Amino acid sequence: MKLRLLTRPFALLAFLALAATTTHAADNPAAPIAETAAKRHALRGVIVAIDAEKSAFRVRHEAIPGVMGAMTMQFKVDATALKTFKAGDPITALMSRQGTAWALEDIKPAK
Repeated sequence: MKLRLLTRPFALLAFLALAATTTHAADNPAAPIAETAAKRHALRGVIVAIDAEKSAFRVRHEAIPGVMGAMTMQFKVDATALKTFKAGDPITALMSRQGTAWALEDIKPAK
């Protein structure tokens, strides 16, 4: 009987510890939410250089209101974009932050 009384508090503590580590992100607003899609921003610019080894374009782009001023910066791109575009091409795309890098998606020739 003594053993049974001693194990109940330990079982309760183990349950509480497990519950504390598995709280849902909605219950903790400070927790990062991985399921949230990255914010995308319309970008218009010109490809200045292509770095195939890094799967990246260096793009001189216009200001993106509320996000950043006009500048030249590097963006990750997919393999199709690397094959499709060349330095000097004007483009439009959707820019988003992916981890520590900026990336371009839905890249199209600008008109």
